[in-house]
Amino acid sequence: MDIESCYQLGYVLKTHGVQGEVTFVLDVDEPETYKGLESVFVEINGKLVPFFIDTIQVQKDKAIVRLEDVNSLQKAQNLVGNGLFLPLENLPELDEDQFYYHEIVEYLVVDEKLGNLGKISNVYEMPHQDLIAMQYQEKEVLIPITDEIVTGIDHKKKELYVELPDGLLEIYLNDTGSDEVDKEEETE
Repeated sequence: MDIESCYQLGYVLKTHGVQGEVTFVLDVDEPETYKGLESVFVEINGKLVPFFIDTIQVQKDKAIVRLEDVNSLQKAQNLVGNGLFLPLENLPELDEDQFYYHEIVEYLVVDEKLGNLGKISNVYEMPHQDLIAMQYQEKEVLIPITDEIVTGIDHKKKELYVELPDGLLEIYLNDTGSDEVDKEEETE
């Protein structure tokens, strides 16, 4: 299984006890949907290694897990800090107007007033605000992912509909502001 055909479920936070159990951080919206998880891929040295799950206890956004063949503190410590992955086909179905970040890369961004803007090149998950990265006039433009800005999606056409705030594009296109500040500082 390669990493491109998987999504990241979370990561191994720490060991739990001395019998080889580990604590997973589940970086998903609804961790409780993973209570019946039977297996998981752990990224080890850039490769995904499958592990069967003997027991799992989900508690909020974490889970205490006993993995098959991980029966010592040493084996458990070797997993700490590593990413947890599942195949993309395991993702829960979404409503028509919802999307997973990985699936909108290469979608065309269409503004209600300006029309076609450019293709999505990346999605950045930031602590306070997730952002869509789009190429527009040879510049990377970052668009906040909010219900007010992202107004719809058409998965068949591979289009994401937005209503950009006035002036957002100009912030990225207008280079003179920072240059003039630099010039003013030089003359003082």
